[in-house]
Amino acid sequence: MTRCAFLGWVSVLTLSTVLTGAAMAQEAFTLTSPAMGDGETLPADLRCTRYGGDGLSPPLEWSNPPEDTASFALIMYHYPLGGREGVDAPSQYWHLWNIPVGTVSLPRGNPDAIGNEGANKDAKATGYTSPCSPKQWFSFTREPQHQYFIELFALNAPLEMLPAHDDLSVDWKTMTTAMAGKVLTSTRISFLN
Repeated sequence: MTRCAFLGWVSVLTLSTVLTGAAMAQEAFTLTSPAMGDGETLPADLRCTRYGGDGLSPPLEWSNPPEDTASFALIMYHYPLGGREGVDAPSQYWHLWNIPVGTVSLPRGNPDAIGNEGANKDAKATGYTSPCSPKQWFSFTREPQHQYFIELFALNAPLEMLPAHDDLSVDWKTMTTAMAGKVLTSTRISFLN
């Protein structure tokens, strides 16, 4: 084999390896909402009823979960003024677990009751709580002032420590404790309200 032919063969082999590796690489697990982009203001129709919205949960879509995902869980939360992520427990607006592994979206308001829901923000009912940030005292209009996160977790097993039905006792601590050691990866979006 001549030197040129050998280098050409090595180049093809290298390119093939690069292409195969690229094809095999898993795309990022991604959460999006058709109602809003990441970091945008919550649309008016999804705001709480006090400000003219319907108070329903936003529609969500996700893609590229890890291959060994066995279940999904979701938490919507917000760190109050002075709260520190990773240090303080946030205010929680939605706890959802036992989302079946084949699920790739939740429609607006989750009308089919996919998954099981825990305590709302006030721990008086189960389900979603629409954020309802108060008007600023110095302004007659509502300005985006709080950042909210919706985080979706890909789990390697169902959360068997949690009830197999909606349950008021499931809050941030209960849910994060149940997920410990089971989170393969997570993805989140944020919005302002």
